[in-house]
Amino acid sequence: MADDNAWFYCLKHHKAEQGKACWYGDRMGPYPDQATAEKALEIAKARNKAADDEDD
Repeated sequence: MADDNAWFYCLKHHKAEQGKACWYGDRMGPYPDQATAEKALEIAKARNKAADDEDD
């Protein structure tokens, strides 16, 4: 599967990791590269704010 080598942000380990080593509930992604995965929390925060702004 293509996601096996993709990058994820692991909420348990608090870092970007390649592949699906951690439980799916602890992973955010997939992301195209390590740098983007490392920014997963920032990306989620920005998306949540944009969605909240649309609701207002």
